[in-house]
Amino acid sequence: MNILILGSGGREHTFAWKITQSPLCKSLYVAPGNSGTAQIATNVDISVTDFEAIKSLVLEKRIDMVVVGPEDPLVQGIHDCFLNDEALKHIAVIGPEKAAAELEGSKEFAKEFMYRHNIPTAAYKSFNALNVEEGYAFLETLSPPYVLKADGLAAGKGVLILNDLQEAKTELKNMLVDAKFGDASSKVVIEEFLDGIELSCFVLTDGKNYKILPTAKDYKRIGEGDTGLNTGGMGAVSPVSFATPEFLNKIEERIVKPTISGLQKDNLPYNGFVFIGLIKVGDDPKVIEYNVRMGDPETEVVLPRLKNDLVEIFQAIANQTLDNIDINIDERTATTVMLVSGGYPEAYEKGKEISGVETITNSIPFHAGAKLENGKIVTSGGRVMAITSFGNDYEEALKKSYQNIEKLHFDKMYYRKDIGFDL
Repeated sequence: MNILILGSGGREHTFAWKITQSPLCKSLYVAPGNSGTAQIATNVDISVTDFEAIKSLVLEKRIDMVVVGPEDPLVQGIHDCFLNDEALKHIAVIGPEKAAAELEGSKEFAKEFMYRHNIPTAAYKSFNALNVEEGYAFLETLSPPYVLKADGLAAGKGVLILNDLQEAKTELKNMLVDAKFGDASSKVVIEEFLDGIELSCFVLTDGKNYKILPTAKDYKRIGEGDTGLNTGGMGAVSPVSFATPEFLNKIEERIVKPTISGLQKDNLPYNGFVFIGLIKVGDDPKVIEYNVRMGDPETEVVLPRLKNDLVEIFQAIANQTLDNIDINIDERTATTVMLVSGGYPEAYEKGKEISGVETITNSIPFHAGAKLENGKIVTSGGRVMAITSFGNDYEEALKKSYQNIEKLHFDKMYYRKDIGFDL
């Protein structure tokens, strides 16, 4: 098969790394890709939302399957674009159709879905610029901290958790009236704060059948001890030590099953990954959010643990035969640590040469915000590279990642030295 992956991050490099291990894969293309995918596939300089250019590439290279990495093309309807085009409709697209992608595209849509299907989540109300005063009043009914979420896509940065009521009111105005997150915050969901420990659950579905992948826990804050600004993720661990068999059973019965049946009841066509952001409150799981693709950097610890042929799984998703697949998981723990540009998630410089990648042993470097320039690997984004390792427990795996990070260098390189600190 000829396969195209859309995206340019660590998630997409991990997909490429896994797909190239499959005997079913003949040629692999990544658009736009990065320095990591360039070493194992053919990068094509096309934006993930340039559907016309993607169509031309798919026809020219006789692509049989498109694996969609990030959320933007899914929310914009790339799957529908293929289904509605005579020349493309026979091609398998891994990722939900536009109507179902609203689970990530709109926080309000996701909340209404959860309420409709009795899926446990935080109480909420949504507001826009016309009823911002009602938003202030609703905040006054809640106990701190206050959770404000931009309704639309804000690249993982549209969630504010604030302890001060006045600050929460000010930020609500900034989001709704002053468009702090652009169109993404033209509507804001205010939620009750759930106190607990977070984890991510990943589900594969073909629209009627589902398989649950290993759980993972990622670390979103830039600073150690989970302090400072939210990022796209600074590291991850899989499996999650506190997710006991009993707790995992609650996740499946109370959340996964009603989610998959809810998609069918609401006629939301879905084939691909469902990422369920969870929080363990006491002994019970509640949903924080849905994403309609794999998480990053969780992909870098979940996929390496998957022993199956990933292309075979994707074929089963496309053919609605996922029930015929048995998922096989490596029992070892996988951890990843993200190296980021100095200044990230705020302003940072690009084009810094990365050295030492070829000296890494016993770990897998997944490139993210990095590209090839005149034969050298240079930084091109905030999150630059994820260093993934295996171990008998998370401490052993992290030790390998940190040992290898010491061999790497780029100007102003930063990483968290406390991944897994709360386990």
